[in-house]
Amino acid sequence: MKGQSNRKPSASPADRAGRLGRLAHFTTRYRWPVIAVWIVLTLFGGYAAGQLSSRWYQSLAVPGKPAYEGSQRTLKALGAGVRSPNTVVFHSVGADVSKSPAVRAAMARVVKASPGALTSSYFSTGNPMYVSRDRHTTFLQVYPPGPDRLDVKSGSAKLRAAAASGLPAGITVDVTGYAPLEEATTQGSSGGSNVLLEALIGGLGALLILLFVFGTLPAVLTPLVVAVASILNTFTLVWALTYITDVSIVVQFLIALVGLGVAIDYALLMIFRFRDELREGNDVESSLVETMTHAGHSVIISGTTVAVGLLAMVLLPVPLLRSMGLGGMLIPVVSVLATLTLLPAMLAVLGPRINSIRVMPRRFIDRGHPEDGAWGRWARFVLRRPLAVAAVGLVIVAALAGLGTQLNPTEAQLKNFPGTGSAIAARNQLAAAGISPGVMKPLNVLVENGGDAKQVAAKLNAVPGLVGATAPPGWHKGPNSLVEAFATIDGSAPGIQATIDRANTSLKGTNGTLTGLAAVDRDFLHALFGSFPYVLGLVLLLTFILLTRAFRSVVLALKAILLNLVSLAGAFGIVVFVFQMGHGSGLWNIPATGSITPWIPVMIFAFLFGLSMDYEVFMLTRMREAHAHAHA
Repeated sequence: MKGQSNRKPSASPADRAGRLGRLAHFTTRYRWPVIAVWIVLTLFGGYAAGQLSSRWYQSLAVPGKPAYEGSQRTLKALGAGVRSPNTVVFHSVGADVSKSPAVRAAMARVVKASPGALTSSYFSTGNPMYVSRDRHTTFLQVYPPGPDRLDVKSGSAKLRAAAASGLPAGITVDVTGYAPLEEATTQGSSGGSNVLLEALIGGLGALLILLFVFGTLPAVLTPLVVAVASILNTFTLVWALTYITDVSIVVQFLIALVGLGVAIDYALLMIFRFRDELREGNDVESSLVETMTHAGHSVIISGTTVAVGLLAMVLLPVPLLRSMGLGGMLIPVVSVLATLTLLPAMLAVLGPRINSIRVMPRRFIDRGHPEDGAWGRWARFVLRRPLAVAAVGLVIVAALAGLGTQLNPTEAQLKNFPGTGSAIAARNQLAAAGISPGVMKPLNVLVENGGDAKQVAAKLNAVPGLVGATAPPGWHKGPNSLVEAFATIDGSAPGIQATIDRANTSLKGTNGTLTGLAAVDRDFLHALFGSFPYVLGLVLLLTFILLTRAFRSVVLALKAILLNLVSLAGAFGIVVFVFQMGHGSGLWNIPATGSITPWIPVMIFAFLFGLSMDYEVFMLTRMREAHAHAHA
């Protein structure tokens, strides 16, 4: 027909932009339904978070390891012996405590106040290892009944009250042990961790930063809304996950704090790009298409690398770490979904109003030309002197990495537990009396199938590194018995492994299995770090494949991985300097104990490797885009 052009209509921006562009078009068109769905899901997430309180897994189990399995059989056979003992310490200035009727009566009161517990002392065994050489100090071991859980208290105050009732002047009593010392260390700090409080503190910090970054109320609140939606919806998925497998209670803190950081990171990247597109004169829908196409692509790559690092923890044969990997992997997944659906829908509603309602002085507000500001000047300085800047950075990171090589991932020795109160006083009293700290982390032996407990105790008495061993009366039920032994050193001291090995060797040919907190701790370390090289290798391989595909460059992928490893080493150096050595750890009210809880470095690796990759992915993607645009 005359006058009618044969040219096909030009494709819309969404069609030209691919899947992410079409998603941007969809969320723009159906912005209110999308927001409504997220509101409903988020409200349900609040309900799910409340239901999780009774479903968390609260154990540091190491299934399949001999000491842990032996301790579980001990619990089944005797009803106690899994939890670390409370050590009730009696001290007299002048009298021989082993001949004191008052001390004997006080111990009887403690035993009566501990139904179901396994108890041992000089008075019940006649073994001198329960009494100091000067005969002025003695102790009673009380193994509380039931399984060991992270939320179970020691009950030491009740035991001390029972022992002190009617005790004559001149004899003191205090209660120590691993659990009481741990409680003394945390007493007065926060009274226990509260995930809501920590999330609120993190959110307040994020709010202050966002105020300086954006300066307008909608731009400040939008990332926080995305973070809240991400966190609560992750709780929903974790709630469902608890019906499939065990999920550690630690995961709730990771969801709240890591979820806050990841979701805000992704939202920041998207909002910056959206505001830039608006400044270029694009309409709202075109701006969202461009934002989703470029910044959204970076968010997907980043979220995938974070998820891979966390999912690799599933390979570790430790339920605590496996559940942290599964639960933690959901954090970036939900954050990416919220960033690519909820956030574009909100931006479509706000449009140019994202820059309205200024709440900060104009000089603090982003004007869209960072190349003319401090960061632009820094970038040009780096370009002029790349070798000098690289050298300075290398020196700093090398110094931190050197500190990182001193990382001591093990349980702290009991002598390093800070605090005040009865537990600290009793620990110091044992040390002053020359009694080994090994009594607070005994090496016990489960003797099964009618084995001779006294024979096993005799064998252990001959093991170098052990103070002694005994088979307390009453520590048997049917064909099973329990033998108690004390190491000459702390159960977390460097030389304890050799003592454990010698004890295990002496038990060959008997029906005895070495258990006790010190032995279980060693099994935990072996399970954790024995498999970690495979986890590391898998994370590096999968990350390399993902980045190579994303950047279409082997060199960029290798560079990103190497820089991440270097930054990780530097992060471990900071952990050592602050939390292991104690330089500034008081700011967080966390006392230094000369060591780092074993699973924390593994968790730091899993999270930090992916999170630190975020920023490199963001920068490299933007640089490649700018380079391609300049050479188009």
